[in-house]
Amino acid sequence: MAEFPSSARVVIIGGGAVGVSSLYHLAKAGWTDCVLLEKNELTSGSTWHAAGNVPTFSSSWSLMNMQRYSTELYRGLAKEVDYPMNYHVTGSLRLAHSKERMQEFQRARGMGRYQGMDIDVIGLDEIKARYPFIETHDLKGALYDPSDGDIDPAQLTQALAKGARDMGQKIVRFCPVTGVRRENGDWIVETPQGEIRCEYVVNAAGYRAKEVGKLFGRDIPMMVMSHQYILFDEIPELAAWSREHGGKLPLLRDVDTSYYLRQEKNGMNLGPYERNCRAHWATHNDPMPEDFSFQLFPDDLDRLEWYLNDATARVPILGTAGLSKVINGPIPYTPDGNPLIGPMPGVPNAFEACVFTFGIAQAGGAGKVLAEWVTEGQTEWDIWSCDPRRFTAFAADHDYAVAKGMEIYGHEYAIQFPRHAWPAGRDQKLSPLHERMKALGAQFNAYNGWERATWFAKPGDDTSEESTQTFARSGPWEKRIREECLAVRDAAGILDLPGFSRFRLQGGGARDWLATMITGMVPKPGRIGLAYFADDKGRIVTEMSIMALDENLFFLITASVAELHDFEWLKNRLPQDTKMTLENATERFSCQILSGPNARKILAEITDADLALPWLSHQSCQIAGRWLQLVRVSFAGELGWEIHTKVEDTAAVFDAVWAAGQKYGLKPFGMFALDSLRLEKGYRAWKGDLSTDYTILQGGLERFVKWDKPEFRGKAALLNEKQQGVKKRFVTLVVEAGENDASYMSPLWHDGKIVGETTSGGFGYRVDKSIALGMIRADLAVPGTRIEVEIFGENFPAVVQEDKPLWDSQNERLRS
Repeated sequence: MAEFPSSARVVIIGGGAVGVSSLYHLAKAGWTDCVLLEKNELTSGSTWHAAGNVPTFSSSWSLMNMQRYSTELYRGLAKEVDYPMNYHVTGSLRLAHSKERMQEFQRARGMGRYQGMDIDVIGLDEIKARYPFIETHDLKGALYDPSDGDIDPAQLTQALAKGARDMGQKIVRFCPVTGVRRENGDWIVETPQGEIRCEYVVNAAGYRAKEVGKLFGRDIPMMVMSHQYILFDEIPELAAWSREHGGKLPLLRDVDTSYYLRQEKNGMNLGPYERNCRAHWATHNDPMPEDFSFQLFPDDLDRLEWYLNDATARVPILGTAGLSKVINGPIPYTPDGNPLIGPMPGVPNAFEACVFTFGIAQAGGAGKVLAEWVTEGQTEWDIWSCDPRRFTAFAADHDYAVAKGMEIYGHEYAIQFPRHAWPAGRDQKLSPLHERMKALGAQFNAYNGWERATWFAKPGDDTSEESTQTFARSGPWEKRIREECLAVRDAAGILDLPGFSRFRLQGGGARDWLATMITGMVPKPGRIGLAYFADDKGRIVTEMSIMALDENLFFLITASVAELHDFEWLKNRLPQDTKMTLENATERFSCQILSGPNARKILAEITDADLALPWLSHQSCQIAGRWLQLVRVSFAGELGWEIHTKVEDTAAVFDAVWAAGQKYGLKPFGMFALDSLRLEKGYRAWKGDLSTDYTILQGGLERFVKWDKPEFRGKAALLNEKQQGVKKRFVTLVVEAGENDASYMSPLWHDGKIVGETTSGGFGYRVDKSIALGMIRADLAVPGTRIEVEIFGENFPAVVQEDKPLWDSQNERLRS
């Protein structure tokens, strides 16, 4: 037996496909003194019973990137590491029963082709040609992905393990981790075989990630589902077809019915994601056992009967086959169904690569991303969709995680409609104004758990969940969004905005330190300004508003969902010997946006604040005898103020503003209207228009760069980019769209070639135009350039606009 290692640069906990891929990719990055610990045998968790499907399809740009990378890696892995693998690239068909599903497929085709994949949307005749055993009478079409297929999960894991070992990495099996502790800046990982001192630790423990997380004091938001698939005996017609064609049928997914059907040798494998699903290890009388290695749950076929009947009607030869075996094993789920890859929140030098629902398909890409996080502190692709910091503490609540996991599983193939709000696990965080907003007709959605009004319905409006299941701009909300936008334009609107993330930074040197962290200038006391944070490559990390209360006292305000991400970005970069303090004050304050030409008149009725102070100023004052900070900014792009209050004072202040505003036409407005209003001003949205996929200069933010500052993070990279020439640039587009507006990552076309992508889109009701924000090849970022925007498979004319807002281009209304 090899000697147990006493030290390593990185220790990975968990020997499934993702953990071993992480070890392999760390070696590829040159870190070859790493150790993987597995409590049983490699693959003994979810990997061993995984079906092994390897799709590239995703409605998420970053997940599609990861899965595409996996398929590219797997094709050459056997040869590279000299280990045999069964990897069948069969292609796949995703069936569409509706117009909306076909729209989803057209969007995926656009994203896939932009990433270099030959995805296509096909008609019924081609479906039948590729899959002769199928019934197509009730279908609209299908998405064909030639890169899809299946792989043997155990062989994949062992191949990655061999490749990692060949590069010097160590794997220790049958070695559970019993504890971890910090000692002199290192991690000490405790096991029955001894202790390992290391710089970094990775939790890759799959469905056991929560118990490993607790060793670090981390409560991971996750739960475990029971997933079954059925193996069928050989089907003679299928065997004959395979002999004739020398291969397997494409993998079939009936996503509207919710199952996949795959050829398994000369039989079939049916895997439903059933609505009547079951969570495991979710109650006190069903605890997770100490060891579940290479084990399965009892069969529960009653849950699958409806799906089996539907599949046999779709592919009748399936009904002639005998049932061979049922696999029923645990699969972990986060509350949004995406895995956790990245820094462990609040824990130094610790990372997560766990809770993978589709671990085989994503293992290759996940290993690449994890290795980049560890070795470089940043990733090639913006990977926010999988970043553990996207969840805050509420998401780890057991009941919430179980409810969301079951909802995701039961709707695994559901279309993600832009106006739809998933109903499970709601009302986690409520504004003091929640009941007031509800009484005014508010329809809600959750933003980092905070319930915010999206639009305000009137009696008779259709507020059913079914009404939101469309990509179309039109719907019961459209008339109301227009009314809300025009109220803000012509009179005044008020938006309850709970959950703004806010951090209090104070102490000697705070101003000087902030100046090194942002690309621009730190505002003077009494002023507020937008600030952009770049990484060392000059890419956009985040945007915060900096409110200067004194020379070295600041509030930094950022997006609700950015709370942990942005707090850690600041905290982890504070000098070790600093006298500065950084406090997360998010839970103590709330915010309302009052915006519109009558906003000053309304405030004049209820406060003695100096309402003549200019744009980008702030002041302390009182309304209804309650202290607040009145901030002269407006994301809606009209004369307006943000009203920042202590949570306990918010209702009293709102009531006073509301009462005073009635004679001035004050109306409530929601997040959908705010999105429309900000698009007309060209204001960027976090993790859409603003992400590490783009540099500060590409993002059109050079006006926020103070080049003559001595130093700031990313300066060298940005100077080099400026000298070499910016390759793509941010633009505002006016689109001659049809019934749908451009969505995130819609391809931009010019002369028959893809030349860029949208980063957000929607309709502007003040300018009465469809708008898209996006990134385009630099030579085309010229006002008046005519291009095309691909929206659900159809190209629509668009024109590049001048680099100024479409509405109130000189900001006269904003500054009035």
